[in-house]
This record gives sequence, structure tokens and C-alpha cells, in this order.
Amino acid sequence: MSSFTRADAMRAMASTRYDVVVIGAGMTGAGAALDAASRGLRVALIDGGDIGSGTSSKSSKMVHGGLRYLQQKEFRLVRENLRERQRLLENAPYLVRPLPFLIPLFGANGVAATALVKGYATALRFYDWAGGWRIGHRYRRINRDEAMAFLPTLRADRLVAGFLYYDARGDDARVALLAARTAALDYGADVANYVRAIALAHGADGRVRCVTARDERTGDTVDIATRCVINATGVWADQVIAMAEGSSSTIITPAKGVHISVPADRLPATVAAVFAVPEDRRSIFVVPFEDAPYTFVGTTDTAYDGDLDDPLCDPDDVAYLLKAVNASTDSNLTTDDVTGVWAGLRPLLAPAAGQTLSQRTADLSRRHRVIDSGDAVVHVTGGKWTTYRQMAQDAVNAAGRYVGRSPVRTKHLRYHGTGPWRPTTDLETHLYRRYGQDALVILTMIKQDPTLGDAPIASQPYVLGEFRYSVQFEMAQSLVDLLTRRTRAHLHDARATLAAAPRIARVVAADFAWGDDEIERQLAEYADLVERELRAAGLSLDLT
Repeated sequence: MSSFTRADAMRAMASTRYDVVVIGAGMTGAGAALDAASRGLRVALIDGGDIGSGTSSKSSKMVHGGLRYLQQKEFRLVRENLRERQRLLENAPYLVRPLPFLIPLFGANGVAATALVKGYATALRFYDWAGGWRIGHRYRRINRDEAMAFLPTLRADRLVAGFLYYDARGDDARVALLAARTAALDYGADVANYVRAIALAHGADGRVRCVTARDERTGDTVDIATRCVINATGVWADQVIAMAEGSSSTIITPAKGVHISVPADRLPATVAAVFAVPEDRRSIFVVPFEDAPYTFVGTTDTAYDGDLDDPLCDPDDVAYLLKAVNASTDSNLTTDDVTGVWAGLRPLLAPAAGQTLSQRTADLSRRHRVIDSGDAVVHVTGGKWTTYRQMAQDAVNAAGRYVGRSPVRTKHLRYHGTGPWRPTTDLETHLYRRYGQDALVILTMIKQDPTLGDAPIASQPYVLGEFRYSVQFEMAQSLVDLLTRRTRAHLHDARATLAAAPRIARVVAADFAWGDDEIERQLAEYADLVERELRAAGLSLDLT
């Protein structure tokens, strides 16, 4: 029987010869594991960190076609994005949902520039034609009052009207997690987090035959026999290429994207909004969190050459986003309003030989690339969160040279947890949007112990039963895993989450078999994360 426990996966990896070992359990890697396993291949999925702990938990959490890519004439990419957006809406219906987007139109004397209005209308018309209409709504122009109703702090002195169009939203970390769980529970893949690939061994025929991996929890190593490897490590792809080929070539240009969270009463929004950034030819998004009373703002897009394992938001990033929001609203946000920050790295494709590197990472392509060097190691790089399924399909297709070709099944494959049950209460709705039909397990836990229905973090909806569920069924290994990825409490409000962390740690201690010393170590680890992120961003550490 398939399971989703790290211990079972580690035992299997020590004694199984796999068809495919996928390195990297972000969105693309989890998708590749699901794609390969659903085709009947024997699959192992490993990651040196947690599932989705890299870029795939630090995105803008939007499943979208990319309206701005039309400006770059990336018409094929937009069509692909919109097609994959629709598949995510259908295959993960409890995790991914439609979201309206507002483009406010500003002008002088009650009139917006004709060229601006015409340009947006043309782009949105093409967006719908390219596939946007499949979400069930087409774009429309709205008046000033309608725009203000969606986002009440818009600059009333300059607002003229607006456009409304539709894309979708999803919790990136949970989508990656559920892809991995679906691969394991429904198709027999072996999945283990905190297992780092440290070497690849090749046979006499020049093809990979083994991945040597280190268990980051114990320090033990394991040799995982395989016929093929898929490198889906995102910004770390060059490291695996070097491991496979001994090459120092660079195919990835990391770009840092930063987001900040603020209380919804300081930046109220019932839809997402697109704001032009003054003097920068870019736009940012303002997005309401779905369950919690917070709004997040992002993203920046800057070249990055620091530690890939620890990108941080800095004061300039915060100032950039606050300035952009304040230019379009009367919220007058300051650093005192910021409750959460997160920084991620986009794995953008480096310019090809002979091309000049743009000074703006925003100008680099969001397309993906699959590389097969003939040694049974397939590298999939670049791309976007929205198009993970297509990237995974292309990678597994390339691996077919080594493991046999078979039809893809993920175009209409529903995620684990999809079922007929539907919620009827607020708590059930909250749980359904995160766990689907598996929410019934948490509801049963709460029925047996009503204290597990308590929500310990101020202004946040997460109940104690969710944390215990994530330890028992979702491969969480630490308090940081629980607060940053299994829930998004840390992103909403890091200070409030830190204040509630002791109670949460005590509730899950028995599930983790933690003693008092380990509870204190886990709390210290999370406190260090909060302090490091806030200090780097130039924000106050005051918890009051």
C-alpha cells in the first residue's frame, strides 16, 4: 500500500531500482514525479530541503497567463500559461480558484490617456482570445465607483475608471505538496524531503545508474539505483549539472522577487489589483489573502548573486513596494505596517551564446527548457509556476528515451483529496480550501478533541488540528515547516505567529516525539528565522 511517510520512503530507496529519480521537490519536480508515476514508472522524489521550500513556496501565488508578457510579444507563452491555468483549475479545484484582477485607470481632470485605455483594451481582448475566456468571465470596463468598491483606498483624486479581468490564485506550497502526495498515495512514488543528492554515478555505458543522497536529518547516505534522473532543482540546476557532467557552465540567471504583507484594514482589497510602478516600466500586484485579514504586495524583479539557500528581503525592496502602492492609493503605508516578508528566486534561463544580458531580469524569458545530454540525466529549467505540468510532461517525455515512452496522463488527472464532499460551515470551508476531502480527517480529530478546533494565532484561521494533521500525514519535519509552508501563518504575520509558536509546539510535541529540550530548540530555530528576515528587511522586531 502506498504511503506518504518519510521513513517508509527512505527504506524503499535503499533497496529499490527506480525508473526515474527526480531531484528537487518544488512545483516542477513534484509535477514530474506525478507525471512519471502516473505513466506506470517506478519513481523516487527527493529534495535537500522541505517539499516546495525553495521558489515554489515564495511565488506570488497566482495562476495566471501573464498579461505583461504580451508587451514582450511572448504570445505563445501566454497561450500556454492560460491553457495550463485552466488545467490547474480543473485538476486541483479545491486548491486553485478564480480571482478577479483590477487594472485602475488614472488620469487628469477625470480623463485617462486615450492611448493607455486603448492599449489595455487591446491587450485584454487578446488575453481573452488566447484562452482567458475559459475561466468563465471576459474582461470588462468598470466605472470609477465600481473600482473604488473593490479597493477603497485608490487615489480618488486621479482615479477615472478601470478594467476587470480574471485569472486564478493558489497556495503555491500546498499545490506542490499535494502534487507530491498524489504521486505517492495514488501512484506509488516514494517521496522524501530533507534528502540531498550529493553525487551521481555512471555506468560503463555512460548513463547514470545511481544517485548518492545524504539524509539531512541523520547524516546517513543512501545509494538510490535508477535508470534515469530528472534534475528539477530550479535555481540550483547548475549544481546538479556540474554533478552530472563535471561542467561549470551556467544556464540559470537567478532573479529575486520579494513580497510584503500588510493588514487588510490598511490596504483593503476584495480583488487583486495591478499597479504600474512609476519610473520603472513594471507593474506590481496587490492581492488579498483568501482566509486571513491581510493583503500582500509584490513583486520585485532584480538580479541576484547571493546565497541561493537564503535570499532575503532588504530595505530597498520594502521601500520599492511601499512607494509603488502609495503612488496609486491613499493608504500611506510605512514599514510599521509590514507584518510579513518573503523572498524567492526565479530560475530564469541565462541568455544564449551571443546574446546580451539585459540589465533588467524582468526582460528575461519565462520560457522553460529541457536538456538531455545523452547520459540519462534530463535537466528541466526556467519556466513558471503556472506551467509546471507542461514542464514536467516535457521532462518525462525526454526521459522516455531511457525508460520507454508512454502516453501522458496528467492533463486531466485530479489531485488527491478531490471528491464529492463539500463544506457547509466556515471552518469546513477553510479546511476544504486547503485539504479538499481530506479535511474530514481533521474534522474527526476536532470532534474527538474539541481543543484542536482552537485557532492559536491572532487574526489567523489555522486551527490546532491542522498542525497535528500536517505532522501525521504531510511529512512536516519541524516547527518551521508547519508555520511557513504547511500553513502560511509566517507569511501573514511573522510576529503574531512567533507569539503563538510555543502553544503550537507543545500541541505537536507528542506527534514529533519532542522532549522539552527539543521544543525549545524548535522555538529558537523559528525565532531566529523571524529575526533574520525582519532585521534584513529593516523592520522592527517588536512583538507588541
